[in-house]
This record gives sequence, C-alpha cells and structure tokens, in this order.
Amino acid sequence: MAVVAHSPRWYYIPVRVVLITFLLSLMAFALSLLVGIAGTFVSGLIRGIHPNMTLAYRHVAIPVAATVAGVASIVVTINELRRYRQSKALEGIEAASR
Repeated sequence: MAVVAHSPRWYYIPVRVVLITFLLSLMAFALSLLVGIAGTFVSGLIRGIHPNMTLAYRHVAIPVAATVAGVASIVVTINELRRYRQSKALEGIEAASR
C-alpha cells in the first residue's frame, strides 16, 4: 500500500506563518508577564513600597511580545519558504521517478 503525498500549496504559507507567530508571541507575552510581575513584586518588597503592576505590562510584557513577534515572523517565514521549496523539489523528483 503506497502512501500518497499531497502536493504543497503556496497559500498555506501565510496561514502557518501568522498562526505560529501568534502562538509564539502569546507564549512570550505570558512568560514575560510572569517574570515582570515577579520582578515588580520583588522590587516592591526590597524598596518597601506598594508595587505598580501595570509596569509589568507596559515596560516588560508588551515590548518583549512585540520583539518576539517580529523575530518569529521573519524566522517562520524563512522556514516555511524553505519547507515549501523542499516539498516542491521532492515532488518533482518523485514525479520523475515514476
């Protein structure tokens, strides 16, 4: 029984890039928010003041998530284009060997 491989479609590339970029930036936002809240809390304890937790959002989580989204979109786009070109080449080799 032969396994039938589907032909790669170019219009799946932007969908995967957006989805993976969104998920990576969401995870980066959550993790950096956790670290920012912990840092703000510890800073408030050390200084003996009530910590302003909105600083964790404004100055830590949002800039980190935006940076990760920019880098991830570039890296994922390059990776998906390589994957698409490799799939097309392998499909051509397979078609030629039949």
